[in-house]
Amino acid sequence: MSAIYKREFRSYFTNMTGFIFLAVLFLFSGIFTTAINLIGGSALYEYTLNNMSFVLMIIIPVLAMRSVAEDKRQKTDQLLYSLPVKSSGVVIGKYLALVSVFGIAVLCMAFVPVILTLFGNVPFASTYSALLGFFLLGCALLAVCMFLSSLTESQVIAAVLGIGAMLSFYLMSGLASLYPEGKGWSLAGFLVLAALLGLIFWILTKNPILGVSLFGVCAIPLLVVYLVKGGLFEAALPKMLGFLAVFDRFSSFTGGLFDLTAVVYYLSIAVFFVFLTVQTVEKKRWN
Repeated sequence: MSAIYKREFRSYFTNMTGFIFLAVLFLFSGIFTTAINLIGGSALYEYTLNNMSFVLMIIIPVLAMRSVAEDKRQKTDQLLYSLPVKSSGVVIGKYLALVSVFGIAVLCMAFVPVILTLFGNVPFASTYSALLGFFLLGCALLAVCMFLSSLTESQVIAAVLGIGAMLSFYLMSGLASLYPEGKGWSLAGFLVLAALLGLIFWILTKNPILGVSLFGVCAIPLLVVYLVKGGLFEAALPKMLGFLAVFDRFSSFTGGLFDLTAVVYYLSIAVFFVFLTVQTVEKKRWN
């Protein structure tokens, strides 16, 4: 795994992707810091980080788009599969390389509050709590985008899928507030999600029977529960959509709170999507 990590980390700085990522992140960090903390006179670096979370929607997919897709396109993934390394080791090595590149940016940004003390008092506890939340948010988004990269051989498609997913996460709370709260609407929404899950599984496995079977496995229990205890579906889908509002969890950090549930939430997302990527790579390996 260490060899995979070193190879991937080095590749981000030999093809300029890592340098471009850091340059864009530092550029916007400088712009927001100047506008909010220096010109605006605010001692709270959390406000800058809150605006920077929007920038992650664009640059995180661009950084992660080649993580798996590039190996599939160049067929170098066959070499990785021939190594005496498990698929989990390959994926974790790639993910840690992504996290390391992002970690370099966050580490450099950690010096900004110290510099701001030249202009006034900075609340370090809340500032570095927000910086930790910013790092965890980035780690979760990187895992999602790496999974999307594993679904295609095209970096462009991986980037577009990643940006679309980030935008969905960003707007999720707004979509949840617009969705009707009736139990019938929630059932319909869950059935649509089950159909999408079956379709994704069909595409991944190239087996329509398995895709339809997965839809049935999800849909039948939903219908049974709805007929037996339909009250459970009242506002169920809006609540689930609100739970998927990844960016909203970061607001607790920028509000001056250290939210342990948000830490667990972001780590769970990272682990879940790394696991999904491992399963995708494992399927490709055996095929």
